[in-house]
Amino acid sequence: MLRLRTRIGAVASLAMAAVAIYGCGGIPGDATVSVGGKPITKATFEHWLATSARAGSFNATPAVVPDPPRYTKCVAQLEASQPKPAKGQKPPTAAALRIQCEQKYQQLKQQALHFLITTEWVLGEAEEQGVSVSDEEVIKQFNQVKSQQFHKEADFQKLLAKTGETVSDVLLRVKVEKLSSKLQAKVTKDAGHVSRAEVAKYYDEHTSSYGQPERRNILLILTATAAQAQKAKREISRGKSFANIAKSSSIDPVSKSSGGTLDGVAKGQEERALDEAIFKARPNVLTGPVKTAFGYYLVEVKKILPSSQQTLTQAQAQIRQTLETERSQQALTNFAKEFEKRWRARTDCRAEYVVSDCKQYKLAPNTTPPPEAPSQTVTTPPVKPTHPAPKKKK
Repeated sequence: MLRLRTRIGAVASLAMAAVAIYGCGGIPGDATVSVGGKPITKATFEHWLATSARAGSFNATPAVVPDPPRYTKCVAQLEASQPKPAKGQKPPTAAALRIQCEQKYQQLKQQALHFLITTEWVLGEAEEQGVSVSDEEVIKQFNQVKSQQFHKEADFQKLLAKTGETVSDVLLRVKVEKLSSKLQAKVTKDAGHVSRAEVAKYYDEHTSSYGQPERRNILLILTATAAQAQKAKREISRGKSFANIAKSSSIDPVSKSSGGTLDGVAKGQEERALDEAIFKARPNVLTGPVKTAFGYYLVEVKKILPSSQQTLTQAQAQIRQTLETERSQQALTNFAKEFEKRWRARTDCRAEYVVSDCKQYKLAPNTTPPPEAPSQTVTTPPVKPTHPAPKKKK
């Protein structure tokens, strides 16, 4: 533990020395970026560029950091790792491989500089707001995470060797995470306060959300033809089990496997003709066949569940939590926008190191920033008929 504390102290001392030397602002000769006057040196950038490259090739081909401007080593590695081309095809040219290397370099540069720049943003914001974490807090969090993820010290050391990170690098990540959490807590501390009047107003505007309409538990069989429905009805009338007939005769995909049971049906959930039959039927009386667009239904109402409504007193704790969460989230959103704008304006980058976090960054005409992650749309074919799941009582 003593060695870890010493490493944290060494990192802090280096940071303070950098402030003393470069506190006047600008970009020093050996720096790639200056954040509020604090430099990110080329050596630091190249270190994190290498760790990003290694992380991207974890358990794969050993990483070679793309080496601009000619990318000689990168091209050589790609040439050596290319599969044998199919008959009649030519291997990619050195020029084509150089383009791949340049693209990879730009991606890794963005990753490394984004981490380094936003780390300085968090450290600077914490200092300005009087938020801090002690060495003991960082070490405690580090040890907790380490013990959870690694059963042996050798496993942890193996990870460091593969990624190229040092213990000081990991401690820096932990420190920034702890500071971020404390900053968020400070931002949201008072933002979520909700008065009794606001709770009452919300309840009045959303009363229906805290109640349940009348619902019915039913037994249901769906057949393709009226004749099949009549046959099923006769068999049930003669004493055969509704559940057995439903399993053998019904084509309803929702209730068939449960012996025709469908609980908590509210008015308006089903197809119109079936919905009317359900809410006109007397309990324990087999009704149908009811003709619908999906086929012919037999219905029996087993239980009527009366409507219910939570009072303001019953709902107030849930409403308060909802409003507090919404306000805290909005406070964080507002803070994040202002935080990024303010610190980006303080971030100077050399021309060859300009990324989206730099104040010099400009989008090319008629382009938009890429999304942080691609969206995915999953579609599934409709199942007919469908029965909406009953709402749970709040």
